[in-house]
Amino acid sequence: MISTRIRQLVNYALSHGLIEKADEVWAINSLLSLLGENEYADKEAEGAPLEEILGALCDEAYKKGIIGETTAERDVFDAKLMGALTPRPSDVISKFSSLYKESPESATNWYYDFSRASDYIRTYRVKKDVKWVYPCEYGDVDITINLSKPEKDPKTIALQKSMPQSGYPKCQLCREAEGYAGTLSYPARSNHRIIPIKLNGEDWFLQYSPYVYYNEHCIALTADHRPMNVDINTVRRALDFVSQFPHYFIGSNAGLPIVGGSILAHEHMQGGRYEFAMAKAPARRTVKFDGYDGVCAELVKWPMPVVRLRSTDKNELVALASHIFDTWNVYSDESAFVFANTNGADHNAITPIVRRRGDAYEVDLVLRNNITTEEYPLGYFHPHPDKHNIKKENIGLIEVMGLAVLPSRLKKEMAAVADAIINGRDLLSDELTAKHASWVSEFIGNYTVNKDNIDDILKKEIGKTFVAVLSDAGVFKDTEKGRAAFDRYVEFAGGR
Repeated sequence: MISTRIRQLVNYALSHGLIEKADEVWAINSLLSLLGENEYADKEAEGAPLEEILGALCDEAYKKGIIGETTAERDVFDAKLMGALTPRPSDVISKFSSLYKESPESATNWYYDFSRASDYIRTYRVKKDVKWVYPCEYGDVDITINLSKPEKDPKTIALQKSMPQSGYPKCQLCREAEGYAGTLSYPARSNHRIIPIKLNGEDWFLQYSPYVYYNEHCIALTADHRPMNVDINTVRRALDFVSQFPHYFIGSNAGLPIVGGSILAHEHMQGGRYEFAMAKAPARRTVKFDGYDGVCAELVKWPMPVVRLRSTDKNELVALASHIFDTWNVYSDESAFVFANTNGADHNAITPIVRRRGDAYEVDLVLRNNITTEEYPLGYFHPHPDKHNIKKENIGLIEVMGLAVLPSRLKKEMAAVADAIINGRDLLSDELTAKHASWVSEFIGNYTVNKDNIDDILKKEIGKTFVAVLSDAGVFKDTEKGRAAFDRYVEFAGGR
């Protein structure tokens, strides 16, 4: 059994270019060592899906007492198996550099395929994510229920209590994660390889997200572990990135809590090969900033306030972006409940996104604010409580651009809601559906519901709620009052 599965895994590595024919015996022996085996009987073996092969080898490791039964332990072990078949970092970097000389696209195409082949991106998990498109007045926004990131089970949480705490790597984005075996509390990275790049003269690294929320979802991260600090240098680095990889966009979460996404401890940006609804959104109006004649400036029609700048001149683009950073950082408008600072705490921040448009560079600057109130302790410009049944977490870069990353619980909860509605059960009678009762009551009377359309109705209403969440997070709403407030800021910044 073990010999057959090892042969299948080695054949997989050969067919996906992870190893060469000359590496075959070495690879077999490496796998035997990890599995505590001394014997091997080589024979032909039919191919099988990678998930099946790794699952079977994890089962054998569990029988032998090498690993426990939790998902975290299995993930650590199957990454070790793949890590034994994954080329060294220097080989990966050499291959990427060689292909980059052909074209940036050739290099990233290979690197993305490699990251999937090595199982760093667990493609079979990503395929389980639930995805659909919600057409609305702002364009086609993307909705996803994320199932690819495994949730911790109670047994793992219990085991973590007895595990010694480690400060290495300092966080999940540190370069020291490359090849790190992983623990119950730190994801396995034995098969992880990263690419060194220079951004604005600094050492950074390029990698892909293992959860790929969209096509070629990549991450650029600093070589040193330092907290997020989003300023005009972020725009300079982003412009440098899209100069090197013109087929990718790149953006950054804001650098403050609440409006700053989920990881603030390590400076990074996220990019990829995908056009979000916000990137396709039209201009509400153009703006003229005196002294910046080479830059086209627009206010974008979007639920959140976006200043879009476009130019072939990177220096002038940076100069105007810097001016917007400086003016927004100090801007307050009590009538719009925008306060730059209260009690010594800064609140204004910007989420920048950069892309290429032919020879031109395009910079979207999304204005954010993280103020809290007694009524909204999680954030005034944050998903409001009436929408927490769908989305309670921070609205970060990806969602700002128009892609909802919703919690995995929703798949089970929406199935239960659909079943209760079709069968006439009270949503409040079941804890799975109770939190959705008020939400459902607001729209269900607008439909003639049956078992054939209930799923589509719920998807439509989830999409509608996500757009409303973006509006909650919008410092200036796309309303007459909100647009007037946005215009006041633009005038303050010298635009007309």
